[in-house]
Amino acid sequence: MVEFYARVSDESKYYRFFSPMPVLSERDLRRFTHVDHKARVAFVVLLGERMIAVGRYDSVGDKEAEVAFLVEDNHQGRGIAQLLLEHLAQAGRERGIERFTAEVLPDNSRMIQTFRDAGYRVASGYHDGVITLEFPIDPTETAIGVMHDREHAAEAASIHRFFHPKSVAIIGASRRQETIGQVLVRNLVTADYGGRVYVVNPSAPAVSGMPAYKNVNEIPDDVDVAIVAVPADAVTDVVLDCANKGVHGLIVISSGFAETGEEGRKRQRHLAGLCRSYGLRLIGPNCLGIINTDPRVQINASLSSVMPARGRAGFFCQSGALGSAILEKVKNRGLGISTFVSAGNRADVSGNDLLQYWEEDEATEVVMMYLESIGNPRKFSRIARRVSKRKPIVAVRSGRTTQGVPMGHAVRRIGAPQAAVDAMFRQAGVIQVDTLDDMFDVAQLLAHQPLPRGRRVAIVGNSDAIGLLAADAASAVGLVVNRSVALGAEATAEDFEDALDDAIDDPDVDSVIAVYIPPLDVSGEEVANVLAAVGEQSDKPLVSSFLGAEGVPELLRVPDVAGSSAGRGSVPSYPAVEAAVRALARVVEYAVWLHSPDGAPAEPAGADARSARRMVERILSDPEVAANDREVVLDQEQLTRLLGFYGIELWPIRSVADVEAAVAAGAELGWDVVLKSTLDSLRERPDQTHVWRNIGDERDMREAWDALTRTIDPVVGRFVVQRNAAPGVPITVRSFEDPLFGPVVSFGISGPVIELLGDWSYRIPPLSAHEVSSMVREVKSSPLLFGYRGADAVDVAAVEDLITRVAALKNDQPAVSSLELTLALAGTAGATVLTASARVAAVKDPRPDSSVRRMPDLIATAAD
Repeated sequence: MVEFYARVSDESKYYRFFSPMPVLSERDLRRFTHVDHKARVAFVVLLGERMIAVGRYDSVGDKEAEVAFLVEDNHQGRGIAQLLLEHLAQAGRERGIERFTAEVLPDNSRMIQTFRDAGYRVASGYHDGVITLEFPIDPTETAIGVMHDREHAAEAASIHRFFHPKSVAIIGASRRQETIGQVLVRNLVTADYGGRVYVVNPSAPAVSGMPAYKNVNEIPDDVDVAIVAVPADAVTDVVLDCANKGVHGLIVISSGFAETGEEGRKRQRHLAGLCRSYGLRLIGPNCLGIINTDPRVQINASLSSVMPARGRAGFFCQSGALGSAILEKVKNRGLGISTFVSAGNRADVSGNDLLQYWEEDEATEVVMMYLESIGNPRKFSRIARRVSKRKPIVAVRSGRTTQGVPMGHAVRRIGAPQAAVDAMFRQAGVIQVDTLDDMFDVAQLLAHQPLPRGRRVAIVGNSDAIGLLAADAASAVGLVVNRSVALGAEATAEDFEDALDDAIDDPDVDSVIAVYIPPLDVSGEEVANVLAAVGEQSDKPLVSSFLGAEGVPELLRVPDVAGSSAGRGSVPSYPAVEAAVRALARVVEYAVWLHSPDGAPAEPAGADARSARRMVERILSDPEVAANDREVVLDQEQLTRLLGFYGIELWPIRSVADVEAAVAAGAELGWDVVLKSTLDSLRERPDQTHVWRNIGDERDMREAWDALTRTIDPVVGRFVVQRNAAPGVPITVRSFEDPLFGPVVSFGISGPVIELLGDWSYRIPPLSAHEVSSMVREVKSSPLLFGYRGADAVDVAAVEDLITRVAALKNDQPAVSSLELTLALAGTAGATVLTASARVAAVKDPRPDSSVRRMPDLIATAAD
C-alpha cells in the first residue's frame, strides 16, 4: 500500500482525500489495510505483485455505505474503478447494503462519469464545495448492460492483438529440422507475415538465418505475441520473462499440461493463474495455434503447413489434430477462412472470446465452431444470441450423446440432458449440425449466397430421378417444393438459364436447387457459366449438385474484389443432392429464427419474487438444515405458498390412511372429489383403475374406497383425496438448476408413452412470450392441445401462462433446486395444477454469467 501510494500523483491524492496527503500516516495505513469484511470491505487490483488500484466501502448508516477509489495514474481510464464498483456493489448487496454514497470534487469529472457510466440511477447534491452522489446498488438492466459492454470490448480487443501483432517472438525456435520450433519458424516466414519475427534460443547464435536471442528480454524491440514451444516445466519461466518484457499474448504450443493427468492439471492451473496475474491472454496450452489470412497480416502462427485462402469464415476448434484436418478440408473445398484458432486445452482464451472478436470483425461473415466442451454455456448462449443477429454461427458439438469432456479441458460435465443443450443452441440462433462435413456444407452456402425468405423451393435439373430425390429430401426436412422443372438429359445451357430465371422470378419460390449431371464427354462449362452468372445476380439462394463436385468448384466461382477465394454469389456444389437440401434446410431454419420476434422476458402478472426469496431463505436458515448442508423437500403447505407467490394455484390434496379419513377429507373439501392412489407404478396408467371420480357424499366415498382397495393395498397405495377437476389434457412442467446452465425448464404432455419417447421441449430462462409459445408447439404430441380428432381445443394461453410463471420462478430463485408441476389439467377454460413438488438447497456458487461478481479461483478461471 505504501509503495502504491508513492506512485500515485499529488492530483489523484487530492481528488481522493480533498487535501494534500503526500504520505499515509500510520493511523491511515492501518485503517486502509484492515477491514471487517462486513461494514468495511475493500478490494485491490494487482498487476503481477504490484498494487495498481484500491476500492472500498464503509457503512455510514442503515443499509448505506460510502464508496471510494484510488487508481494509479498510469492505469486510469481503463475501467478499473468501474470494475471495482461492480465487485463492491455485489459485496454490499450480500451484506444488506442498499445504497452507496460518494463524495467527489466538482472538477473530478472522470470519477463522476465512472458512477454514471456504471448504469446506476445517480442522484447528486452540492454542499461545501463537494458533490455528494447517491445511488441504489440493485443491478439495473442498464448496469448489467454496461458490464456486458465492457466485457465485450475487453475480450474483443485482447483477441485482436493476437490476430494483428506488429511483432512475434518464437520462444523455443530450433535449428533442427522437423522439430516443433523449426516448423513454427518456417510456417510464420513462408506465410509472408507482415510484422517483425524474433527467435529465442539460448544455445544457438541464429535460427533460419535470423539472429537468436537467449531470452525474450534481450530482444531490443517491443513484442506483441510470443509463441511458446518449450518443455512444459519451462513454460512458467517464459511467462515471467514475457510479463517483464510487456508481451500482450501467449500462444503455448507446448504439451504436458492437463491432458496428461493430475500433475499436468496443477501445472495448467498455475500457468493460467500466472498469466492472469500479469494481464497476459493465453491461447493453449497444447494447441495448434492461430492463422489470420488478412493480406496486411498473413500470420500463420501454427503447426499447420496449410495457409488457407482468404475467405469469409472464422473458425474455432480445440483439438490440434482436428485443426490440421479442418484446414486441409477448407483448402480442398475452396472455402477460405478469415481467421482460425485452435485453443487446445483452453486454459484461458475460449470460444466465447472469439465470438466477441468476430462480432466486430468486418472480414468475418460466418462463424464456424467445433466445440468439444463448453466451459460457460450460459455466457456462450448470451453472446451467441447477440452475434447470431448479425452473423450466422455454425457449430458441431462433440460428445452430444455421452456429454463427455476430453482430457485437458478443465470444465465440469453438463448435467442437463442433450435435448436441453440442443434447445439452448436453438434459442441462441446457433445452427447446430452433426458432422464437420455438414458444417462446411452449411458454411459455404452462408458465405456465398443470400439468406432465403422462407421454406418454398424450386428444383431445376436435367435428371428426373435426381430431381425426385431432391423433392423427397426437401419434404423430409420441412421444405415446401413449389416448383419442379425437369429439363431432360439433352438440356442446353440456354435451357438452364431460362428455367433458373423463371424460378428466381417466381414470387412463390424462396430458394432454388439446381441439379446438373452432364451427358458423356461433356464438360458442363457452359452450364457452369450460367449457374455462376445467375448466382451472382440472384437475391435468392442458389445451391447445386454440379458434376458431383464438393465445395465451391472453380467453374462456379465469382471473382471477389476483396481477394477471397470465391466471391459473393459463387454457387456451392454438393456431391449428393440430399446434402444440398440438408444444408439449405439448416439455413432456412436460421433465417426463420432471425425474423422471429425477439421480445423481452415475459413477466407474469402479480409475481412476488422478494417474498418467495425470503420464504426460501427462512427454510434454509433452519439450524438443522444449515448444519447438514442438505436439500429440503417442501411440504404441501410450503409448496402451496411458494407457488402462490408466482400466481400458481396448487389445488389442496389430503393424504388418507383409512376410509374414515377419506370421508373427513371429502367433507372438508366440500365433496365432488376424487379418491386416487399416488403410486408411481399406477400413476397415469390407462390400463389400471386407480382413480375414482365424482364422489359426492359419504356413501359414494365408502363405495369408492371398497372398490379401489380390492385391487390396491391401502397400506402401500398412498391414497389421497382431492377436488374433482374439469376434464382436460394432462400436462407436466418441470424445472431444475444445472451447475453450468443455471435454470432449465421443460414441458410435455403427461403420460407413460410420451415419457418413454422423450417428447419434451426445453428452454433456458428467462423466456420471451414467443419462446414459450414455441415450447408448447414444439412437442410432437402438441396436437392433443389443439383439438386432435375433433376434441375441444384447450386454453393454450393458460398453458403458456403456467410455463411463463414456472420459468420466472426458477429464474428468480436459484435456491429452488427443482420444481415440477407433476400433473396439471389443461381444459377449455384454464389449467388446473393438481400435484407438484419442489426442493430447495443453499446456493454455494453464483450462476454462471450472472450479475454476481466473484473473484474466481484458478480452477474456475480455467473453466470460465
